[in-house]
Amino acid sequence: MIKPGRAIAVLLALALLVAGCSEDSEPATPAAHDDIIVGAFAFTESMVVAELYAQALEAAGFPVRRTPGLGSREVVEPALEQGAIDVLPEYVGTALQFLSGGAEGGGELSDTTTAVARLSEAFAPRGVTVLAPAEAQDRNGIAVTRSTAERLRLSRVSDLAPAAADLVLGGPPECPERPFCLIGLRSTYELSFKSFRALDASGPETVAALEGGEVDVAVLFTTAPSLGNKDFVLLDDDQRLQPAENVVPVVRTDALNRHGERLAGVLDSVSAQLGTDDLIDLNGRVEADGVAPRDAAREWLAAHGLGPP
Repeated sequence: MIKPGRAIAVLLALALLVAGCSEDSEPATPAAHDDIIVGAFAFTESMVVAELYAQALEAAGFPVRRTPGLGSREVVEPALEQGAIDVLPEYVGTALQFLSGGAEGGGELSDTTTAVARLSEAFAPRGVTVLAPAEAQDRNGIAVTRSTAERLRLSRVSDLAPAAADLVLGGPPECPERPFCLIGLRSTYELSFKSFRALDASGPETVAALEGGEVDVAVLFTTAPSLGNKDFVLLDDDQRLQPAENVVPVVRTDALNRHGERLAGVLDSVSAQLGTDDLIDLNGRVEADGVAPRDAAREWLAAHGLGPP
């Protein structure tokens, strides 16, 4: 359910999409009916993977329009269901939890095959088809600085319990509403933090807040470059809160009907070669090296034989 405060954002986003006014899309005239509109969530990895999809489709001769950085699922999922976008890189477990209204748990969905089957069932009545998932996964991770880990003897998320009441958790604004974020940390790990600070989604704001001591614990994606280039420790999810989070292309069924199996084949070819290490490298190219998502995607596609001939 879209909360009242998010409803305006949804309407505005959809209006921009219909008008073709989103950043990096063609602004002048509406897209032709056969254009494939590729959307993305508002964080680096999603925008890079969306570029992988978009450029692979363009290399195969499909007309593509981009709508990157749309926001959270409260905005993006309605846009997908209402036909404002046709293709979206999703994350299996979190998408399923969102569509089920929180009814699906984490540990029971740790198997990718099971999670994808349930996601397909959830999306089908909404006019959306789930294609083959990539090996690549990106879960919510709980991280602390190395000094905090050593001081409190932390290696697992459950180790936070004795100290949580004195610690500030930082994460994306929607974290308090997500079963795989603050809700799950409370119910699965019985963690009650001193406070929560809304930051960005595993981006530079979160990294700076954790590194600078503004927060003690942070939600970082497990493919975040900062886990490799900063003095952070990723705590083990020992109670299996997080589900399988394979990256998977979800496509409006009417787009598949219009363009045939070749559309699915192109997206499947990207998924077949996309691994978790690739996500880490792509994120690093953008966030650490300052490469644009479009250029990072172009490099990866060329290296894997999926770019323009």
